[in-house]
Amino acid sequence: MTEPEMMPVEAGAYRAAMAQIASAVHLVTTDGPGGRSGFTASAVCSVSDGPPTLLVCINRSSSAYAAVSANDTLCINTLGAHQTDVASAFGGRIPMDERFATAAWHRLVTGAPVLDGALIAFDCRIVGRHAVATHDVLFCEVVALAEAGDGDGLLYADRRYHTLPLAAAVPREAAA
Repeated sequence: MTEPEMMPVEAGAYRAAMAQIASAVHLVTTDGPGGRSGFTASAVCSVSDGPPTLLVCINRSSSAYAAVSANDTLCINTLGAHQTDVASAFGGRIPMDERFATAAWHRLVTGAPVLDGALIAFDCRIVGRHAVATHDVLFCEVVALAEAGDGDGLLYADRRYHTLPLAAAVPREAAA
């Protein structure tokens, strides 16, 4: 029996399919010798808790790529529903100074900008990189956490922002 011929998936069809997957919205920020920069990201996930490690994907053509690469540190700021303006600013093609002017910031251990009011922020140092097609997958050891903020989560799906109401969540005691 012969195997069916595999046809490559067309890039536009793949992007349309991925647009159907709801993802949390994050701002990835950095500052250091390579400069201050940031971008929105939905490709973020946990890798391990020993040591605490996340991964984030960055397009090598991103305006933030050179700074992130040179600084080797970053902060992954998870956004709340009230932060769509800052998400849009960092997802657009506006100058970095204007992006950072849309919100207030502080710093933790690495010096990467931490967004005031983020649902949570992971201050990280980059401990590994893996090139895949147009992107680098960055493995980031979490060295500090910002105090968790309040509010509903911000999701991105179907090429627009959505709110994930926390009030609809099942109480932790009931989920156990």
